[in-house]
Amino acid sequence: MSKTVADVMSHDPIVVKAETPLNEAIKILAEKRISGLPVVDDAGNLLGIISETDLMWRETDVTPPAYIMILDSVIYLQNPATYERDLHKALGQTVGEVMSKNPITISPDKSLKEAAKIMHDRKIHRLPVLSGDNQVIGILTRGDIIRAMAAQE
Repeated sequence: MSKTVADVMSHDPIVVKAETPLNEAIKILAEKRISGLPVVDDAGNLLGIISETDLMWRETDVTPPAYIMILDSVIYLQNPATYERDLHKALGQTVGEVMSKNPITISPDKSLKEAAKIMHDRKIHRLPVLSGDNQVIGILTRGDIIRAMAAQE
């Protein structure tokens, strides 16, 4: 019988709220040795996810998009909206300002094979597991899948 997401996910994951100070989230990630946290509202509904990747912006130099001037017109060679988003992440002080919104999620009854395919195809490291009413009930990581594979050997 094939395993489901519920069989191997981490139950009751550590979550943070959008108004959580960024430094607090960084401490949680470091102390618990995890790479991401679901972000929830007061009712426990998923708003986003904050990961190490989102936090890396704090340590990078955000450079304005390249542009050229032609006849007093500015023509951007890159999307200026991307620069604004990156700058906002670099300067953010709360989880909500830095988190990735609309993360890909999965339900607990899906097969582990299906979860692995989603993670591989989308190049993501974790999937928040949601109940039918959008409540975060677990998190599935690549490590969880690898440990499940090792246990079958």
